[in-house]
Amino acid sequence: MSELPTLKDLHALKPLQQPTYADADEVADVVRQLRRLPPLVFAGECDELRDKLAEVSAGHAFLLQGGDCAETFAGVTASNIQNKLRTLLSMAIVLTYAAQVPVVKVGRMAGQYTKPRSSDTETRGDVTLPAYRGDAVNGFDFTEQARRHDPQRLLGVYNASSATLNLVRAFVKGGFADMRTMHSWNSAFVRNSPAGVRYEQLTAEIERALAFIEACGIESEQTRTVDFYSSHEGLSLEYEHAMTRIDSRTHRPYNTSGHLIWIGERTRQLDGAHVELMRHVSNPVGIKLGPTTTADTALELADRIDPANQPGRITFITRMGAGKIRDLLPDVVEKVTASGRQVAWVCDPMHGNTFESANGFKTRAFSDVIDEVNGFFDVHDELGTWPGGMHIELTGDDVTECVGGAQELAEADLSSRYETLCDPRLNRNQSLELAFQVAERLVQSRNSRS
Repeated sequence: MSELPTLKDLHALKPLQQPTYADADEVADVVRQLRRLPPLVFAGECDELRDKLAEVSAGHAFLLQGGDCAETFAGVTASNIQNKLRTLLSMAIVLTYAAQVPVVKVGRMAGQYTKPRSSDTETRGDVTLPAYRGDAVNGFDFTEQARRHDPQRLLGVYNASSATLNLVRAFVKGGFADMRTMHSWNSAFVRNSPAGVRYEQLTAEIERALAFIEACGIESEQTRTVDFYSSHEGLSLEYEHAMTRIDSRTHRPYNTSGHLIWIGERTRQLDGAHVELMRHVSNPVGIKLGPTTTADTALELADRIDPANQPGRITFITRMGAGKIRDLLPDVVEKVTASGRQVAWVCDPMHGNTFESANGFKTRAFSDVIDEVNGFFDVHDELGTWPGGMHIELTGDDVTECVGGAQELAEADLSSRYETLCDPRLNRNQSLELAFQVAERLVQSRNSRS
């Protein structure tokens, strides 16, 4: 691995989707402060996740990755973090019990504060201001002061991420993740839904199994705690570069802002700054592959970032859209597999299925999400490859942002609790419902291979 490029080197590559800061000296001072702060995650944890993703790519485990579209500083509360964690743990229980494979649990949290945008500006009436790019860059309020690109916000990202990680670690190691408390994960509004009723029945079965195991005198710490990892899109070069440190054990660079960092659809240029930075770090790296992706592009990206073909290093997160995945994905999977590369294939059924409702809300249809998931499994089952995971934008709250699902949310319902600042998320009912659908497909895939 060659020497880590400097920030100046990266900016010389003309990176896309970057903030426009007015004061270069202020930016440099913030970067210096970030470099002095302790790491948020540790190199050994990144290595553990990479080993688990190697199991995913080998067909022996499944990745569940989920969380907010864009985290906000105001959203860093105990209840918000607990609700998201509860939703992911509930989904993981469903997947693990039904499919009988280990589930690698990764939150889209503790760092997801920057968003790429299709336009640099937003116009309301006769006023045009910079677009909201996430709390790492500017504020959501439509004022000139709020929308200014402020480098001090990067320190806010660090503090918010640190608080989130501290609480998540306390939850997953301090008793909250104990499988014997599964009923407490399920709040009343889910229990009264079809997915919630089904979940209650499943947890009752698991509790009987746990009681049998304990009656036999078998104790397992793995039923009381879980390993949980953080991930986000590595979009802000200043932040990601400042959080990259040399590990004292291996003397290799690791991005210590999160365990898994992904490169987005808009910034995966082969000769671009984001690929250049991520190819130097030792973390597992995700790469979003949208409908414009070709098999050659995917292979070139893998060769660039992972020339040694290290197991668990590359996760391809496909986001083709429900109407395109069955046509576009087979060629990509087939040629990458034929090359000898063993990557983790993960489905993002959210980003290719966004539309504007008649009443003006950015939304997604749950039926489209399910259709893309089924298309993803159809392709892998046909090719004999392993459908390795799901990447979901979700919340643990009873929001109304995506239409459809067992609750039959309509476009008229969107206004009741539409809370996202960027993209629409599945609520907890829809997330559990999705988990059951995915579990059924996983059972089919596992049985066909055995």
